[in-house]
Amino acid sequence: MSIDLRGTEVLVVGAGIMGAGIVQVAALAGHPVKLFDTREGAAAQALEKLAATLKSLVDKGRLDAEAARAAMERMVPINSLAQARGAGLVVEAIVENLDAKRSLFRELEGLLAPAAVLATNTSSISVTAIANGLLHPQRLVGMHFFNPVPLMKLVEVVHGLQTDAAVADAIFELSKAWGKTPVHAKSTPGFIVNRIARPFYAETLALLQEQAATPQVLDACLKAAGFRMGPCELIDLIGHDTNFAVTNSVYAANFFDKRYVPSLVQAEMVAGGLFGRKSGRGFYAYGEGAAAVPPLPVAVHEAPATARQVTVHGVGPIADHLEHAAVAALAPQGWGPARELASDWIGLSIDNARLVLTDGRSAQQLARDLGTPDVAVFDRPVVHPIAPGSALAYAVAPSAHAAWRTQAGAWLAALGFTPLPLADAPALVVARTLAMLINEAADAVLQGVCDEGGADAAMKLGVNYPAGPFEWLKGWSVDGVAQVIHALDAEYRGERYRLSPWLRRRAHHA
Repeated sequence: MSIDLRGTEVLVVGAGIMGAGIVQVAALAGHPVKLFDTREGAAAQALEKLAATLKSLVDKGRLDAEAARAAMERMVPINSLAQARGAGLVVEAIVENLDAKRSLFRELEGLLAPAAVLATNTSSISVTAIANGLLHPQRLVGMHFFNPVPLMKLVEVVHGLQTDAAVADAIFELSKAWGKTPVHAKSTPGFIVNRIARPFYAETLALLQEQAATPQVLDACLKAAGFRMGPCELIDLIGHDTNFAVTNSVYAANFFDKRYVPSLVQAEMVAGGLFGRKSGRGFYAYGEGAAAVPPLPVAVHEAPATARQVTVHGVGPIADHLEHAAVAALAPQGWGPARELASDWIGLSIDNARLVLTDGRSAQQLARDLGTPDVAVFDRPVVHPIAPGSALAYAVAPSAHAAWRTQAGAWLAALGFTPLPLADAPALVVARTLAMLINEAADAVLQGVCDEGGADAAMKLGVNYPAGPFEWLKGWSVDGVAQVIHALDAEYRGERYRLSPWLRRRAHHA
């Protein structure tokens, strides 16, 4: 059985930002739309604002005037749900409260035709739980939009245990007709985006808790990896109270799995009312005359001291970049580096010192394993080709001589990076964050929450990641990701850093 929702009358319940955005998208796609809100006058006010929004789009040349006029004529505010008895689709966008949503859908079942599709825009509540108690739970489906609805392309089509496949497919096709990119998701805590995204915040918060670096440094490193905003900047934008609440919700819904444990750093900030932009202070200060993110205090590095022997170790694009950069750095001295392709690590030997791409081990552990005190480890560059001056985290082994502590940063600067020192934390910043994002996505696929393509699309479209987790995996390797996660587990000893069975089954040495 197939369900065709093209041209059907749509009822949107909830006249907030999300509800108004859904009305705009549906009306512009040609649907008659009715908007209801329990607050008297809210629906009419929302449509007045929408009229101003559409006029602004027309004035800027981004929307045809006739299309805007026709869309406004399709939008009708109502003050009673009974006025929408003919709706073939309901999209609920009310408060994130299970009892409130259940009550609404039970009321709608008594008003609408049995064939009407019921969709919830919930971002975190189980679709299965919302459907519990309905006469026809099979017609309830998640239709999770992202804010701002008119601009964000992603829609998570969320299947509860009783959702009819034909209903989910109808919402999937309707989302495409509305100009969106839908992905199928199983109703599990956080669905796709809010689940897979947890490590992006969690790893930075963990590094802050152990005083490995400042928020500015951590943000700069991840922005150099292609993220539009660093985690600290993004949490300040979302609001620490909101981000902390979502983290707690996912943590509790997963029976307190340590992978999702909330941060003590963030708990203290929420307790102190430091919510970010909305309160004027979070990781950064906001307000008149305050820079959103203060500039980094970047050190000026002199040219590295003359070396007797430089060797580039390893294969792959990062090793190739290091060789090219080392050739340029050594050109004034009239010679170039050697190349050791058979090495089991990537980086540079500079006389007796080692500059090593992180594989998860700390610099001190690498110093022990490589048998030399002068070791520095640097983070994983992700964007290729690597842009000149890219911020790059590095750490020096505590055993290193004073001269190498200076020279490690000087060599990274000579190789074209902006080196940012960190405490000697395993896997530094980018490598540990990407590894854990990949690991979480792998578990989501293993558990049938989504497929690989769905995970990649959801993270790129839902939270503007520069790539999807499985795209990052293709540019790295399963063994490389596994090695990082095993190193983190060896350092911290707990349940948090455990390798997904999906990755373990594909790794050679897991």
